[in-house]
Amino acid sequence: MPHHIDCDVVVIGGGPAGMASALSAWNHGARKIFILERNDYLGGILNQCIHPGFGLQVFGEELTGPEYAARYIDQLAKTSIEVMTETTVLDLTTNKKITAVNPKGVWEFYSESVILSMGCREKTRGMIFIPGFRPAGIYTAGLAQYLVNIEGYLPGKKVVILGSGDIGLIMARRLTLEGVKVEAVVEVRPSLSGLIRNYVQCLLDFELPLLLSHTVTNIFGKERVEGVEISRVDQSWQPIPRTERLLNCDTLLLSVGLLPENELSRKAGVSLCHFSHGPFVDENFSTDLDGIYACGNVASVFDLVDYVTFVSQKAGQSAAENRVKKPIKYQLNPGSGVGLVIPQRVRQVDDGWLFIRPDQSFRDGKVQFITQGKVFDQKRVAVCRPSEMVRYDLKNIHWPEEGGEIIVEIVGSSIEGI
Repeated sequence: MPHHIDCDVVVIGGGPAGMASALSAWNHGARKIFILERNDYLGGILNQCIHPGFGLQVFGEELTGPEYAARYIDQLAKTSIEVMTETTVLDLTTNKKITAVNPKGVWEFYSESVILSMGCREKTRGMIFIPGFRPAGIYTAGLAQYLVNIEGYLPGKKVVILGSGDIGLIMARRLTLEGVKVEAVVEVRPSLSGLIRNYVQCLLDFELPLLLSHTVTNIFGKERVEGVEISRVDQSWQPIPRTERLLNCDTLLLSVGLLPENELSRKAGVSLCHFSHGPFVDENFSTDLDGIYACGNVASVFDLVDYVTFVSQKAGQSAAENRVKKPIKYQLNPGSGVGLVIPQRVRQVDDGWLFIRPDQSFRDGKVQFITQGKVFDQKRVAVCRPSEMVRYDLKNIHWPEEGGEIIVEIVGSSIEGI
């Protein structure tokens, strides 16, 4: 027979979002709280991120990933929050029944609130349709990071990295430090996808080449990668004929984006947003289902763990209080120049944030808020890039009295290059 548990809050996932939301729920009065984590340790992706750069906004100092995780693990140890590792959640229903399994058996949780904090996963070769053979030596950048930093294995000796996202840039530096030859970082966009600081510290400082407006168009090798063909792309990201060239390598790392992990959300019937690939959430990070909240990278892929922590603290507070929701007043959608906005629903504007991710790089830009075809507020932004979210306090936006759909746009001078 399954173990039966009634509780206040169940947090699915013990990474930075799960730990921050559980602690916040505890600090706001919830007492019977469970964290369900499928690994045998807390911290999630932070444990393999041994580079500094975490915690500047939350703790006011620069920490490595494991140091950041340790701060929250230490805080959890001072509470009565129950942590269940090696626990895989199999099912989540609309009425918040959770079925999970671990070495001690099958568990059924019946909770007043559920917080989804399962994180995100990397896009793979199959999702971006690279032709060629299927040899050994093709890894996502995050998997390579795990192999090097946790398991102590090098994925190869000569590497090409596809995508200039932050994990790709960081792995270019990490592999170089281990004696691996990084032939190039190849980026399909005309501008950088990762943070500028990572470009400077990981590529410029090590004199590693970045090829913008290029992509991998073929992979050679049968047993093991022997080389990749790269081509220049046009404005539609389509390869330009007769621009192909060969890069000899034995390993290809893919740093081509992340997707929120939402299989359980779908099982529960949570409504998912087509542009964030996570649940629709309001300013309290409540989904469209009462009592189910989503935070961190399961709601939308954030560029800073500090932002993950901020929104997770909000979700934890909301889950502990679990108040009756007010009607949705504003529905936000991305317009020109914007890839996503989160939250997509706003009920009250007196507390919370709005995060905006540009879909291209701009200089001398304006973030415009539009309703019924008219701009009702705009904010100047000197430079903005897809790699860095723009964040506003909700109460600092001059919202119209009448609710309805709000379109968020960014206009400005496009930036090509770094």
